[in-house]
Amino acid sequence: MNRIIRITAALALTLCVATAALAAGASISGEVKKIDEGAGKITLKHGPAKSLGMDEPMTMVYRVKDPAMLKQVKVGDKVTFEAEEAASGYTVTKLDKAK
Repeated sequence: MNRIIRITAALALTLCVATAALAAGASISGEVKKIDEGAGKITLKHGPAKSLGMDEPMTMVYRVKDPAMLKQVKVGDKVTFEAEEAASGYTVTKLDKAK
């Protein structure tokens, strides 16, 4: 019984560490190429986005979770962002100017 508890605890710890590592790597670096405030969309040129299953650099149009994000950046700005995939496409959930 003790052995099962130790194995379960070790697996839970491994899962927590793996989840934290994925979350830390979820930020994507890119450049703003176009902003469409009316449609709530932004075009970003970015490197590989492992968190989205994208292994190659590309330029894509994303929806934004909060349209106010679009007022914080302008075309040409370097940014870091996080995005998620939904049935309607990819959505930027966090957007910051790169430092």
